[in-house]
Amino acid sequence: MTDRVEKLRDLDVFIYHGKVDIPDTYSAGTVGSRFLIEIRDNKRIMGTRCPACKRVYVPARSVCKDCFGRMDEWVEVGDKGTLLTYTVVHVPTSVQLKEPPVAYGIVQLDGADTGLVHLLGEVDPDQLQVGMKMQAVFAEERVGSILDIKYFKPAA
Repeated sequence: MTDRVEKLRDLDVFIYHGKVDIPDTYSAGTVGSRFLIEIRDNKRIMGTRCPACKRVYVPARSVCKDCFGRMDEWVEVGDKGTLLTYTVVHVPTSVQLKEPPVAYGIVQLDGADTGLVHLLGEVDPDQLQVGMKMQAVFAEERVGSILDIKYFKPAA
């Protein structure tokens, strides 16, 4: 055994119980910013299309995950789509926007080849079904956040 390992063995264990605040800043980047600005300013959901494999990604991204092609073609997708999967959270947490139960789903928007993870609303969680049609509900006041799409509700 090395001297370093021996020294570590002799150390007392220190456990801090509490909260440590770490200030951070998040940047959505060029592609993510345009995606969010389109939602904020135009209530329009945009994706990017790969020139090689033609996949449309929502949320938009700059590089295709399958063929690594550079993507700079923007396409508008629908605000309606299909619920691919979902989960219902029954335990409250500090990051939830409302009291449980809270439903989250992956919605593949019409015109997109990928799914968008988001909140589900205006539906009894017991009524959710994979394959049901969903529609985006936009927030009245939009600020450039993914929460400018307030949630997805069952489409009429």
